[in-house]
Amino acid sequence: MTHPEPAPEYPAYNRVSKKKCPNQKLVNSSSADAVCRMFDSIAPYYVLLNHVLSFGWDFLWRRKLANAVNKEKQLKVLDLATGTGDLLISLLRRNPNITEAVGLDISENMLALCRERIAKHKLTDRVSLVRSDAADSGLSEESFDVVTMGFGIRNTPDAFKTLCEIHRILKQGGRVLILEFSLPSNRIIRKCYLLYLRNFVPLLGRLLSGDKNAYRYLNTSVEKFYSVDDFSSLMRKAGFEDISAAALTFGVVCIYKASKASAGSSES
Repeated sequence: MTHPEPAPEYPAYNRVSKKKCPNQKLVNSSSADAVCRMFDSIAPYYVLLNHVLSFGWDFLWRRKLANAVNKEKQLKVLDLATGTGDLLISLLRRNPNITEAVGLDISENMLALCRERIAKHKLTDRVSLVRSDAADSGLSEESFDVVTMGFGIRNTPDAFKTLCEIHRILKQGGRVLILEFSLPSNRIIRKCYLLYLRNFVPLLGRLLSGDKNAYRYLNTSVEKFYSVDDFSSLMRKAGFEDISAAALTFGVVCIYKASKASAGSSES
């Protein structure tokens, strides 16, 4: 019985050292280091935890984003903060027109699990994995048709720099799709959601993973993240146009879509 080859990596893209959680050039190093350590520690439980803590909704959220990708032409796609590959796999399975995909993450342990899952789904011929920082990827300018990011932008120490990096590596006319947690606008739903985030999520996360801090971080990162309007404004400041935000599941998550201006067009 033959086993699939591991997902290839781009040597020129490996911008981080061999240290487990390196400091990165363009971000607060202590924050980047802490986030990296946290995701390295919870990597073995990450998929199960996400499914349990979201009551299975995370499947539908990622599918919604994957279905929003242009299906009319061949695409080269980058998935930032790819983690264990949930969104990357969903993108590839639902979009056979994606001929080449790159998954990038700062966590070595997450990428190891991602590599195993990519091989299990027989997708190694379409995927390369890169260990680097989303805010300073080292990828070539204007090299991707689509950039996606699922539940990762709020974990970057500087969301604006990450958006600017996405804008830099997108081709002209390219699209960015970002899936991220948000706070519901309805006051009652928001109150119930915060109760769940602040109390039950850390407890369940600790019981399932043994890490008492990792999923306490989740509620604080969600509460401190930009509002939908403010994040849309930040995308505009980074140079994007045609920005839209679609709330899902009573507003607990949002899909942001935007474009990089085509050649000859003027940005609004």
